[in-house]
This record gives sequence, C-alpha cells and structure tokens, in this order.
Amino acid sequence: MDHDHAQELLSAERERLEQAITALEQPGPLEGTALREPGDRDSEDLYQDEVDAGRAEHLHAELAALERAEARLAAGTYGLSVESGEPIPDARLEAIPTAERTIEEESNYRRS
Repeated sequence: MDHDHAQELLSAERERLEQAITALEQPGPLEGTALREPGDRDSEDLYQDEVDAGRAEHLHAELAALERAEARLAAGTYGLSVESGEPIPDARLEAIPTAERTIEEESNYRRS
C-alpha cells in the first residue's frame, strides 16, 4: 500500500476514534450521582454507564493500536506483519487500517 493512502486511512481512523471518545465524554448521568442499584426505578443510567465504560475502554485500545500503526508507517514497516514480516494484503488494511498481522496469523494469535 502506498504511504499517502495509508496515511489517509490512518487519519480517517484517528478522526473516527477521537469523535467517538469525545461523544462518550459528554456530560451525562453517572452512577455516583444518586444512590441507585440495578433494578431500581430509573436505574437505566447505571446500565448505560457500564456500557459507556466498556466502550471507552475498547476505543482507547483501538487508539493505542492506531498509534502503533502510525509508528509503523513512520518507520516504513506499515503493511507488514509484526509477527512474521509478511505483507498484509491491501484489502485487509483497507478494512482494518490498524491490522498488525495477516488474517491467518491473527486467527492463530486469538486462539492462543
């Protein structure tokens, strides 16, 4: 994949992640604002707080992966597997710009 196109993909991914993180950081009901327990009347905010916390954790993990991809791009190793050094197909990088491994390697990595 050419450097400029990879940069465009990573920039678009950064914008998506930053917008999603910003949206989650908007003020809203927090668990600590009232003494409610799950199942209490109007306790839906507790559930949403938990969903948002999980989503924020996932987004920050994606942001870390993006930063690693940007570092690989700067180092000239973007598009190569971090595991084997084999090229990652462009179609995979188009779908997942932060991909660190080939599909086969990722499948094996997730199983271990």
